[in-house]
Amino acid sequence: MLKRIGFMVILILIWEGLFRLELWEPYMFPSPWMVTETLYRNIASGALISATIASMKRLLIGYTLGVVIGVFIGFLIARYKLVEETLGSLVLALQTIPSIVWLPLALLWFGFGEPAIIFVVTLGGVWTMVMNTSSGIKNVPRIYIKAGQTMGLSDASMLTKVMIPAAVPQIITGMRLSWAFAWRALMAGELIGAGDGLGYILMWGRDTANMSLVISIMIIIALIGMITDSLIFSKYENKVLRRYGLLK
Repeated sequence: MLKRIGFMVILILIWEGLFRLELWEPYMFPSPWMVTETLYRNIASGALISATIASMKRLLIGYTLGVVIGVFIGFLIARYKLVEETLGSLVLALQTIPSIVWLPLALLWFGFGEPAIIFVVTLGGVWTMVMNTSSGIKNVPRIYIKAGQTMGLSDASMLTKVMIPAAVPQIITGMRLSWAFAWRALMAGELIGAGDGLGYILMWGRDTANMSLVISIMIIIALIGMITDSLIFSKYENKVLRRYGLLK
């Protein structure tokens, strides 16, 4: 913890030093104090709190849908050769398409509003989950499968008691990556101007050249990411790794 705090202090000092060099105008490159002041003012007014709640609501819905759909498709690809040769190749192609490219279609299909944004967020997270789930199940060590066969496990028991638990670490990695991709998709979706959300405020800050507000949004997103990773993903991943003797 002390190392992290020390590292952050060094970054802030470098930031302040660059500001004092006056390489850019203050409105283009604000100081840490200017950003802190903007952050405090907008939190105190409730603007950033309501925007964060609106964004988190969309993110959690879209991310949850992406994880559930991604795990299901990934499982099908890993278990059935026909699905791998057909849907699997399509997923590889779709994975290369940035989420924002889907935005025009989402607006046509769902109109301006929540459904279009949630659709884009879901697509932002689903492909990574598909790839990690299918890869995790395919790469289960052969010794685990042989042990299960020796114990006389049925196909269903082999799947639920050996293959899926053994694939959990990679599935968690997929969830962590999907979380990051879902955030990116959310920001792209909220740029359409849904009326609230961090992406909308980010766009407003850009249009008014208020870089203090833009950086404030970036800090909020980074903090949410760090808190989520520390309290959920890392803890659960370590718990799973300890359970299977992969972490002391």
